Amino acid sequence: MLKKGSKLYSILTGTCPKCHNESMYKSKNPYHLSQLFQMHERCSKCGTKYKIEPSFFYGSMYVSYGVGIAFAVAAFVISFLLIGTTLVNTFIAIVMTMILFMPIIIRLSRNIWINIFMKYDPKLKNQGV
Repeated sequence: MLKKGSKLYSILTGTCPKCHNESMYKSKNPYHLSQLFQMHERCSKCGTKYKIEPSFFYGSMYVSYGVGIAFAVAAFVISFLLIGTTLVNTFIAIVMTMILFMPIIIRLSRNIWINIFMKYDPKLKNQGV
């Protein structure tokens, strides 16, 4: 389903948006909170610079809002409509979902943001720098 060359592959795996061969993050685990925001400066396979300009990833905060809303709506649908909990319990489920998934939301937002500005280049897939 997910194959190299698609933006969805890069977004969901956190790999380099140009060659899809290496993780952009120093720690692949988003729940390693001390390294949540730590990224490699460049891809060691193709040399792509991840931080295009200073404060580049501030724009991912806007994406984070939309991704967070999607997670909150999913929590609402599951808890209120499918399970049938009360509104108070649904609210608690939404808050807990947002807290538990915040590291994933942050990483997904960064991945979406960088993939807006860069695209896959099949010529780079086997190059080394």
